[in-house]
Amino acid sequence: MALFHLSVTQTKRSAGQSAIASAAYRAGERLYSEYYGEYSDYTRKGGVICSDILLPSHAPPEYADRQTLWNAVEKAERGKNAQLAY
Repeated sequence: MALFHLSVTQTKRSAGQSAIASAAYRAGERLYSEYYGEYSDYTRKGGVICSDILLPSHAPPEYADRQTLWNAVEKAERGKNAQLAY
């Protein structure tokens, strides 16, 4: 019998976390954060099987780019205690 486990955590700016860094880690890519002005490079990380971006039909097509999408999230959430992602 297989067991399923799911763990969901928040990406919080108040804890010094970045949505860009989290997205780069999960996708194994190099992304630039406009908010922090730095690159998050996880291109040497292995084991990434799938890193697709699924968008609803009414979403702007430029959000198909991971860096553009997560920089827009960082820009939209302005507070110091913002919860950027789950």
